[in-house]
Amino acid sequence: METGMFKTFDVVAIRLDGAPEAVRASSALLSDSERERAGRFASDRDRRRYIVARATLRQLLGARLDVRAGEIELVYGFYGKPALGQRFADSGLHFNVSHCDGLAVYAFSWAREIGVDVEAVRWFVDADDVAARFFSQRENAAYAGLDPLDRPLGFFNCWTRKEAFIKALGDGLNRPLDAFDVSLAPNEPAKILRVENTPGESCGWSVDSFVPARGFVAAVVTENHDH
Repeated sequence: METGMFKTFDVVAIRLDGAPEAVRASSALLSDSERERAGRFASDRDRRRYIVARATLRQLLGARLDVRAGEIELVYGFYGKPALGQRFADSGLHFNVSHCDGLAVYAFSWAREIGVDVEAVRWFVDADDVAARFFSQRENAAYAGLDPLDRPLGFFNCWTRKEAFIKALGDGLNRPLDAFDVSLAPNEPAKILRVENTPGESCGWSVDSFVPARGFVAAVVTENHDH
């Protein structure tokens, strides 16, 4: 397990492929509905990863709230964003989770909305078409200007930053992905450049990008209270 402090938030990255005894111990921490959902996975690997991911979330939340993992209750917004249940709803603790290929990244903040996304950096044949469909005009121009060797990282820099922003907002894909711009070039800082007609520095949100494990890139978007 790796942890880090970035500005106003805390991130934790873990591998989800644990030993059988660890999976059994994790299963004991789940709610009845989570165990039921785990049982619906067709793949044993995916079921084990889900169990470890959910149990770890409960442990991390419990540690921050100074309660046992089994006392954590989770609720979900209209678009599926998880939040603490009624007992801890006034604690001010916000969190978000993302996982990819056996790696999970958790992000926590106090009194600030937060979103996180993680992806494995890889080349795939349809990347240019996906960028043309989902990136904004400004992002597509920046992506097209990259050296071909930099495009996989540039693509996933953009994708994780946009996804983390959508998750922080909590309104799913109700907001068009081309309604805001983010930076994506590997040699440039992570930034939100525009949100509709508002410049990024005045939009009320910040983005940070980091490498949670070799071959992966992740982004966290947090609410700015000074806007």
